[in-house]
Amino acid sequence: MAIIVNAVQQHRNKVESEKRIEVAKQKNVIDETEEIILATEHIKVSQQLKYILQQRILNALKIIAQINPSVMDINSRLEAANNKLKEFAGNQEPVSSDSFSLPSSDKQVVVYIKCVKKMRGLLRSEYTKGRVDSSAFVVEDKFLERLQLRANVETLMRRGESSIQAQQLGSARQCIEKAITALDSQAQPDDYIIQRKQELEGKLKQIQDSLRSANTEDVLKRKESERNELDELFSEKKKW
Repeated sequence: MAIIVNAVQQHRNKVESEKRIEVAKQKNVIDETEEIILATEHIKVSQQLKYILQQRILNALKIIAQINPSVMDINSRLEAANNKLKEFAGNQEPVSSDSFSLPSSDKQVVVYIKCVKKMRGLLRSEYTKGRVDSSAFVVEDKFLERLQLRANVETLMRRGESSIQAQQLGSARQCIEKAITALDSQAQPDDYIIQRKQELEGKLKQIQDSLRSANTEDVLKRKESERNELDELFSEKKKW
């Protein structure tokens, strides 16, 4: 009898442990997604993407409520999440990547790019789970890809300009070449890609011309210096 009671208790403990683990997992999903939604105040994305993210939160709350209905404030949180979802559903104003604005510091740019990558990861995760239809996924993923591209290209351009001002033409050339490579990697170039590539190729030509000119001057100066040394070596010594 004691063995049976012990086995039942062990099973109960195992079930409760699994429930706690799943609730903790869903809470992490909620925290992670809320953090991303908060970031959309600084990263302009579509209401459709916000809706997808909010739906992710609602799904996690539903799982928690199903596993443990006694979790504090779960019902009020479900209601709030539902209301937020309706708010996003009622406002489907489109957003263009032309509204992109590069953060002012490199540190902020790093945070920006990481956040966009995180959004793409969450979007793909929801799509894989069958919670996002194919057309919405393609549109939103392409939009985020373009934001990521712009952040990368604009940052490289900014660094290139700083290097030019500091007379570090070699570093400037590397930045511009990397930006052009990033643009070339896009299979379907839009107006931004076409215009930026033309601008960058013009800038690269200027840098290459300046480097060639500087190299020519260095060669001439070196030859002049060598000639002066030879003249001094073979000139007649003055008699005192």
